[in-house]
Amino acid sequence: MPDNGRRHELADGWLTELPGDMWHDNAAEVLKTILKNAVRQDGADLHVAGLPQDVTTPAGVRKPDVFVVSRDVARTALESRTRRTYYGPDLLFVAEVVSPRTGSEISDRVTKVNEYAKIGIQHYWIIDLEPRPKVTALELDSGRYRVRHKVKAGDELATEHPFPIGFDPARLSEME
Repeated sequence: MPDNGRRHELADGWLTELPGDMWHDNAAEVLKTILKNAVRQDGADLHVAGLPQDVTTPAGVRKPDVFVVSRDVARTALESRTRRTYYGPDLLFVAEVVSPRTGSEISDRVTKVNEYAKIGIQHYWIIDLEPRPKVTALELDSGRYRVRHKVKAGDELATEHPFPIGFDPARLSEME
């Protein structure tokens, strides 16, 4: 991957530059914090990560905004020192913050839905920030994602899967 300070994904032989802006990056960081707190409260043996980590899938190399793996998988990656990537099937949860009106929007809403389902990632959240924050929580069911929750700002997203968590999506647009 080019080391030019920009973020890229490699999928099906195509190198794609990922858009990033402060709004997008802040939402991803806030979501990471929310998830880390939920994992800690639950006592789950999980690790929350995200950009700039690489994730390999059969299609190529992805850079999910936020993802969750078991602590054992994270520990192995940390101890390996030469391993820069996680492997798609090791991910338990992925969230992508949509950058509207970009090429990555189609990827987040369509391509990755199929790709992540195919490799067995149990939970996939699509985060929309415009016009107001909204979370669409998908869960794998018989090899395909089904919408489990669709929650907009002002309402509470409450779920037990992949671990107990509750928050108002409006928090994703707040500066912390």
